[in-house]
Amino acid sequence: MSPAKPPRPDGLRGLSREEAARRLASHGPNVLPGGAPKSLAAIVAGVMAEPMFLMLLVAGGLYLALGDRAEAAFLLFFVFVVIGITLTQEHKTQRALESLRELSAPRALVIRDGQELRIPGREVVPGDLLILHEGDRIAADAMLLDGHLDVNESLLTGEAMPVIKLPNEDGNLLFASTVVTKGVGVAEVCATAGASAVGRIGQALASTTEAVSGLQLATRRLIGNLTVGGLLLAVGYCLLGWLWNGRSLLESVLSGIALTMAILPEEIPVILTVFLALGAWRISMHKVLTRRMAAVEALGAISVLAVDKTGTLTQNRMQVAELATGSDEFRDQAAADLPEAFHELVEFAMLATPADPFDPMEKAIQRFGVGWLDGTEHIHAELAPEFEYLLSPDILAMTRVFPNGSATRHLLATKGAPEAVIDLCHLAPADCAAILRQIEAMATRGLRVLGVARGEWRGSEWPSSQHDFDFRFLGLIGFADPPRREVPAAIAECRAAGVRIIMLTGDHPATARAIAGQVGLSERAEVITGPEIEMLGDDALRERMRHVDLCARMQPVQKLRLVQVLRQGGKVVAMTGDGVNDAPALKAADVGIAMGERGTDVAREAASLVLLDDSFASIVAAIRQGRRIYDNITKATRFTFAVHMPVILLVLAPTMLHWPVLLMPVHIVLLQLFIDPACSIVFESEPESANIMTRPPRPASESPFTRANLWYAVLQGAGFAGILLLGYALLLAHGGDAAQSRTAVFTTLVLGVFLLTLANRDLSRPLPASLNAANPWLPRMFGGVLAMLAVVIGVPFFRTMMQLAVPDPTLLGFVAGMLGVAVVWLETLRRTARYLKVRSLSAR
Repeated sequence: MSPAKPPRPDGLRGLSREEAARRLASHGPNVLPGGAPKSLAAIVAGVMAEPMFLMLLVAGGLYLALGDRAEAAFLLFFVFVVIGITLTQEHKTQRALESLRELSAPRALVIRDGQELRIPGREVVPGDLLILHEGDRIAADAMLLDGHLDVNESLLTGEAMPVIKLPNEDGNLLFASTVVTKGVGVAEVCATAGASAVGRIGQALASTTEAVSGLQLATRRLIGNLTVGGLLLAVGYCLLGWLWNGRSLLESVLSGIALTMAILPEEIPVILTVFLALGAWRISMHKVLTRRMAAVEALGAISVLAVDKTGTLTQNRMQVAELATGSDEFRDQAAADLPEAFHELVEFAMLATPADPFDPMEKAIQRFGVGWLDGTEHIHAELAPEFEYLLSPDILAMTRVFPNGSATRHLLATKGAPEAVIDLCHLAPADCAAILRQIEAMATRGLRVLGVARGEWRGSEWPSSQHDFDFRFLGLIGFADPPRREVPAAIAECRAAGVRIIMLTGDHPATARAIAGQVGLSERAEVITGPEIEMLGDDALRERMRHVDLCARMQPVQKLRLVQVLRQGGKVVAMTGDGVNDAPALKAADVGIAMGERGTDVAREAASLVLLDDSFASIVAAIRQGRRIYDNITKATRFTFAVHMPVILLVLAPTMLHWPVLLMPVHIVLLQLFIDPACSIVFESEPESANIMTRPPRPASESPFTRANLWYAVLQGAGFAGILLLGYALLLAHGGDAAQSRTAVFTTLVLGVFLLTLANRDLSRPLPASLNAANPWLPRMFGGVLAMLAVVIGVPFFRTMMQLAVPDPTLLGFVAGMLGVAVVWLETLRRTARYLKVRSLSAR
């Protein structure tokens, strides 16, 4: 009965080598089927189909037509950057599947032709007999034929508790990729490769598509519409200039190109690329790795955070949480000493446990005992067991036998399922009932419970059963997977930010309630289980989830369905997880968040974010950064459209009014070389607003391109354009030549870019107050504005090329006057918009 030797039931010869070879050819290797990766041409074609990148190509082509290779190279560079990012993303998906294949095919010890043979896991076939020892990773799904095993299935179920496997019982199915933590056994393979449980998860991962963010969809719609509208308007403007104003065809085409360049906001894809890339870098400072850029934007809209309990809310590390002996209980982990009444209980729990165990609960017993009893007579590191009775289908307890002073005197240490240990102790019914009530109370607190007993025996022949001994019941040990310390504060901050948290666990509902209570996750006691989810339709499940925060006994497919149902209900869903079982749901969520330290490769590759330190608090920091990034994208978008309006009108109006040309392509190129960095650097560096984590998440349908945001920008720019056109008309009416008038308008326009930057930083504050808010790039930007004007006007070559003139004091005074009127206009518009917004809210 030595535990070191695996059972070998008589007559088990296993498959013959010939039959194994035939089945390998028939069923294929024991690896997950892999989908063919997309070709390079298909990936590039998909990128080019995006309107955002088509616009970049068009704008780059226009710049090339004008001979401006630097600006064309700048825009086309971003096309290749995005192609590179997409290639990396496709490679990431393939790596996730490769990781899953490697995980599912460890080496295996099999019986063939009656001989033990170690083979690569890929060569295991249905019908093979596996010999399993402590620490082995199971190579395929199999049925346990003989022996007993404790198996850690957290890779599949997400739960830290080892599962007892016994022959000829309902729970004798072993799953590929799980780990034997205790015991030995022989099992017959019943499923390999894609037919195994982990294989089905791999297929779900391959078929699950990543969510497209709301910002991506809104950008595609907006830029597609602007591209079509801009090209039509530019063609009409070209024909108008040629046929009505009598300009040459070449001059009309160049004017049409200038208008196209003015209309197309090619800064938008630059803003998104730069903001999201820099946002990913900022988030990495909080120990969060970004694997999918769209997730950075989606972070700010998260309304539901579906949390995997084990390893996310908890430490995925079993520890002794409670002791019970009769009417005495010990729960105070901060106590200075362990009360004497519990010493014997812990002493015999340690004796019943190997000194260097693999099982998580046994490790917890040894840690607890050494921590509390070190230096006392209750530690017996020198004792070695003479004999062991292992778990069996009849008795779910194990006994270790030690010498006790002579060859015939023996000390017994037993631990196991409380009911089994009670039965071994032959207790009176009243005592049994009292202990069972204790067990039920501990289970309600989310604890897994073991019973411990001691005994003495005299003899030289070992009895056939543990029932032949006399035991004395010592007490109960409760185990828990403790919550992470930072979790309660992080959950409280999420709730303040309007982010609802839902717990997903494969554990018992009582455990889910206990952990939820400890971390402050929910005050609602109702729990929905996986089987209940299976019975509900999508609409009924969506309605039920409005009132339930705790989901227990969850299977991987149910997690995936829950994410999909929540998203279909308009929620922006983030999910955390670390096991293989979480991978499909991580990929399907708007934001999948994997654990970096404890997580599997599959989960990390399927997720869009990875917590490098496994800290739940890092999620809150990432949400905070996501909201700041989205706010700044909104500001930059508003600024971009506001700046484009005066450029468009200054190109159109002179043609319509038969005035001299105001802005030529060279002016627009210069302005947009300046606009791009202004958006990408100044607005990206904007600090977060004071209420960023006390306001609810933005609606899923909201984007920076909402009608209200764009109309506000259009009014800003149109009013500023009206001021410039009025000034231009006054200068021409008072005898100013075209070069002097153009210089005044162009100088005001360039300085107005700085005004529009200030005006769009914070609509809740007056424009002058924006000068005081911290942003290190503001003074640099203003310095850049002045430097550019000095070069363009002061250097004769550039001044001649742009058809400008050196301004006199009178002209500079006129510029200052137009800027003053612009400040009044922008501030009046801001106050009016705030008044209308307050009035609208009051009316509700």
